[in-house]
Amino acid sequence: MIKQWGGASLLALGLSTSAFADHHKEEDMTVYRVFVGDHEAAQVMAFDLNAPEKRWTFATKGQVKLYPVAGQSVIAAVQSFDDQVNFIRSGVSFQDHGGHSDIDVTEPSAIQFPLEGARPFHLLEHDGYVSINMDQGGYSAVLNSHELSEGEFQRYDIALNHAHHGVVVPWGEQWLSSVAADKAEEGSLPPRVGIQAIDAKGVATGKMATCTGLHGESFSGEYLALGCKEGVLTVKEGASGPGYKMLPYPDRFPEGEMTGHLIGTKSFQSFFGSYGKKGVVTIDPTAEPAMQLVELPFGRIDFTVDPVKIKYGYVLTEDGRLHRVNLLSAKIEASAQVTEPYSLEGHWNDPRPRLAMAGDEIIITDPNASLIRRISTESLSEIGTIDVEGMPYNIAVIGGSGLSH
Repeated sequence: MIKQWGGASLLALGLSTSAFADHHKEEDMTVYRVFVGDHEAAQVMAFDLNAPEKRWTFATKGQVKLYPVAGQSVIAAVQSFDDQVNFIRSGVSFQDHGGHSDIDVTEPSAIQFPLEGARPFHLLEHDGYVSINMDQGGYSAVLNSHELSEGEFQRYDIALNHAHHGVVVPWGEQWLSSVAADKAEEGSLPPRVGIQAIDAKGVATGKMATCTGLHGESFSGEYLALGCKEGVLTVKEGASGPGYKMLPYPDRFPEGEMTGHLIGTKSFQSFFGSYGKKGVVTIDPTAEPAMQLVELPFGRIDFTVDPVKIKYGYVLTEDGRLHRVNLLSAKIEASAQVTEPYSLEGHWNDPRPRLAMAGDEIIITDPNASLIRRISTESLSEIGTIDVEGMPYNIAVIGGSGLSH
């Protein structure tokens, strides 16, 4: 068991009722807290968008990929090249009260104990659990989201059939696990061939659904979607277990490409995904056609979806232009120059911009300029920059609005 115990300070009794009331006035508060991983320095830097001069820095073992988990209360810093995952309490938490949410804001702080494993990579959260696949360990480490939010957690390992670059998805009383082939080329991990329901010991409880080259997974509404060479495989709970349906790529799509990264929208049932190097797709498992292709003028650097203006997604391309995509019509509605060009040639992990959302702003890391750029979702124009040292690379933004008591 990995535990972090936090002590609570006790306020001395004797405060007057009026003093207590004055100290607890209600006010509307909006906070967006930005977490940035450097491309070279082993650290995570944090700051609030409305007060970027105050910063917090957290040491890591290596370069990080950042994921908000546990209701935004924790940032997971996955270090694939250094076999470690660090956790940072975001310091921003929400409590839903039906007609409104309360917001509580404190300083971010590191959870003392990191998670170690061989080549941690894909992270997915669902049904109150966080799953981090250990590609070279042959298992996924699973953590309870609520325990993690409290800074105290127990780790459970769910076995894969072979060590591979895969994923384990919490699924009710079972798990869905990627399945690897029994053979691999020398020096390589075995290729993914499908997905299958398993129990907590890794024993199969259902037939495998074919999904060659499985890569990219996300939830939206009732569906899990997975990128495959054959198409996008959707999974929905049925009367006798998970129900699988393959959505094949339409004939008009360029051949030899596939979807390898998916983002599920939160307010309506839809997915926004990659397709090859120069395309993105919009996916609605219940519509006909289920998949629509948006062809881009240059290679795709990064993309995201808008949680506020929910019908929009944003794509940054090699030429440094940002494109607003209507997810319903699958059309580019506006484009603007936001950074210098960044080529996709070279290593996949070379420093290139990454996107995140903060209300009505798109936040973009610009490694070559050592800047964080703030872009308006309305006009796609720059409304400000934040100077940072080094090469800002991967990014996560958490926050929103609520009542502060």
